[in-house]
Amino acid sequence: MGNEQYILNTVNKGLKMGMDSISTISEKVQDDKFKDDLIYQYNQYNDILNRVNTELQNFKYLPSELPPIQKFAGYMDIQISTMNDKSNSNIAEMLIKGTNMGIIEGVKLKNQNPDANQTTQKILDDFIQFQENTIEKLKKYL
Repeated sequence: MGNEQYILNTVNKGLKMGMDSISTISEKVQDDKFKDDLIYQYNQYNDILNRVNTELQNFKYLPSELPPIQKFAGYMDIQISTMNDKSNSNIAEMLIKGTNMGIIEGVKLKNQNPDANQTTQKILDDFIQFQENTIEKLKKYL
């Protein structure tokens, strides 16, 4: 697997993890405005995911799926964390923590791969910027 494919595959996994988390968490959200914000976030992740997958297809590379155990662990973490507290504040805090992990991963990929092609760099920039904006939006629910 080449450098571009590695970067794009890693972003792909991060996007899928975020989308899975949003799908699970949104079922617990009672606030309509918060739910709308989560749907917007999910759709933006999906837009970036489509760009990632298009680039991976250009390399004739199929993206990796999240391991089932990782999906299950994320699901269980959300279930346990919201068992006694389904407040907007608790849910926003969980999402902010997960989104911060995505930002860290994106910045590391960008810093460690300065020679990545322009399209991959743009996807990374958009991935990082969108997550930073998402955190700002989530702060109002804390």
